Amino acid sequence: MSEPSGLLFDHVGIVVPDLAAGIPKLAAILGEVNWTRRFDDSRLGVSVQFARDRAGMIYELIAPLGEESPVARTVNLRANLLNQLAYRTNSLEASVEHLRSQGSCPITPPTPALAFGGARVQFLMTPLDFLIELIEVDFAVHEFLRL
Repeated sequence: MSEPSGLLFDHVGIVVPDLAAGIPKLAAILGEVNWTRRFDDSRLGVSVQFARDRAGMIYELIAPLGEESPVARTVNLRANLLNQLAYRTNSLEASVEHLRSQGSCPITPPTPALAFGGARVQFLMTPLDFLIELIEVDFAVHEFLRL
């Protein structure tokens, strides 16, 4: 079995109808959290904002940015709302190849993401039917605001 190419856990992605409604609901569930700024990424068709809880777990709220957003259908169906596990990698190509060798299938091309300073991201569907987001960065780039 091939080894993963330096995958480091980054965050869990949760799809919400809109960030304004999702933010207070997640905060009510988690208690004290720190938030990043909001990112409206027209290339990816989503608005996102990250939260970090007291244990250090990072959550990404993802909302559709327009009717053609790749998550608009998810919101409408109310399915797959716990949407993805995201991992940082120093080589997108090597990580995609490893995941492909394990039966995962890329569902998007590599795309620069505003929330990661233009670093490329790519989504794959795993054989266990959950999404993995790969982020081509060597370090965490979330900048959380003070409470």
